[in-house]
Amino acid sequence: MSQGNRGMAFENLINHSNKIYALKGRAIINKRPTPVKVLKSKGTQVLKGFYESKSTVDYDGVYRGKAIYFEAKSTKVSTRFDLDNIHKHQIDYMHQTQKLGAICFFLIEFRGTHEVYLVPFDFIHHYAVNADRGGRKSIPKDDFNYYSVGLVESKNGVPLDYLSLVDKLIEEVA
Repeated sequence: MSQGNRGMAFENLINHSNKIYALKGRAIINKRPTPVKVLKSKGTQVLKGFYESKSTVDYDGVYRGKAIYFEAKSTKVSTRFDLDNIHKHQIDYMHQTQKLGAICFFLIEFRGTHEVYLVPFDFIHHYAVNADRGGRKSIPKDDFNYYSVGLVESKNGVPLDYLSLVDKLIEEVA
């Protein structure tokens, strides 16, 4: 499986959950496309192109009157999450939007154990800043058990009901 497709099943699960949220009138969450400059195409298929600019985050939307931004990351490593899975421009963008009042977080999937954690942006930001200063370049899995908002479960008719955990993030900010 190519690096670009390693989280496709996870992404499809999130996209399906987002469709259910929209149908229920609970939230509008959009998958943001990566801007691509098409050089050659045939019908709807891109044959040649390049990324025009860096994308911001994977998802954005509105929930309970709040802007939310999040990244979805998947890892096959069962003991840690490597920070090189996150780009600096994503950290910078989320830092800026959170300062303006948005709810920012990460959904981190550990594929081997089928666990998805919702972690606040500040948790990832703390580790990213320390890594930039020469510290650890990964986050131990045990830290997710302690610092995450919780494990995302399938409930309320939603395959990945992450908004139930976003409620907790909103309560902490209020």
